[in-house]
Amino acid sequence: MDTRIGFGWDSHAFKPGVPLVIGGMRLEHHSGLAGHSDGDVLLHAITDALLGAVAAGDIGTFFPPNDPRWKDADSSIFLNLALEEIQHAGYGIVNIDTTLVLAAPKISPIAGDMRAKVADLLGVDLDQVSVKAKTPEGLGLDHVAQAHAVVLLERVRDPEDLKSMSAVVQSQRELEDIVEDLLTQVHGVPKRRTIVPAFDTEDIT
Repeated sequence: MDTRIGFGWDSHAFKPGVPLVIGGMRLEHHSGLAGHSDGDVLLHAITDALLGAVAAGDIGTFFPPNDPRWKDADSSIFLNLALEEIQHAGYGIVNIDTTLVLAAPKISPIAGDMRAKVADLLGVDLDQVSVKAKTPEGLGLDHVAQAHAVVLLERVRDPEDLKSMSAVVQSQRELEDIVEDLLTQVHGVPKRRTIVPAFDTEDIT
């Protein structure tokens, strides 16, 4: 099979007193999103879409919400793991289409910046990422943010393309130790090297 399609969805309730993080960006708002991690509903949906496309499970498979290591974790950790999974399966990203559903804050003024941030995290071109936003009119869900994501993957024929994808993943050096531990547990993939964590895992979902 040369192409794969993955779908991801996530939802978090708004919670006062915590920062609002969506698409890897910290946004100005009176409330953040509740969750064991940083609550980044968009990155969670994209992560699940990527994992689902290669039948690798979902975020909960790798990052159980009752694991203290993921308390307040940067969701780019989860995305990084998903990139490792699609690389392991021999696929690369063709494009990603996402839709945020929330009453506030308004996403349209910053959608371009958010697209650029997500594209950078994924190591793809800007025109491969779409970020749209809708309001939950008539649904009574003003207290919730939701995200939908669809991803198209294509089998990588050129080994150099896989090396390029590896470079994107490895550029996030502070995440590698966690990701490689997970890959070892799930796939038996040997670690490339030992890295001293750059953060306190007790302070990390």
